[in-house]
Amino acid sequence: MKFAVASEDFQSISGHAGHAARFLVYEAEAGEHPVEIARIDLNEEQTVHNFKGGAHPLDGVQVLIAGSAGGCFVEKMKERGITTVVAPNMAPATAVAAYMLGILAPLTEAGACSCSHEH
Repeated sequence: MKFAVASEDFQSISGHAGHAARFLVYEAEAGEHPVEIARIDLNEEQTVHNFKGGAHPLDGVQVLIAGSAGGCFVEKMKERGITTVVAPNMAPATAVAAYMLGILAPLTEAGACSCSHEH
């Protein structure tokens, strides 16, 4: 299973997933330690908040982990077949492992974005 973890410094989990521009990509299987396989650097137009459609560098991951995510983000990821998980106070690989163990649950929030800005 492939995971993208929002991480502006490539060391810790970043908040506000819709504005995240950097992601660690992990491969993980049940019972095994997650392995970092790539890093993604998005330009401003590719951040999920600003993205207008088409193929995206995050396509191909099954789960996206961030420090926070609004309803709009969760819905956009769901449309792409990506499950969103929030883990604000964990190391990236630890969060991936926690999801694989069932400790972290996917967000199911739907509807309007809870952000305080225009889209």
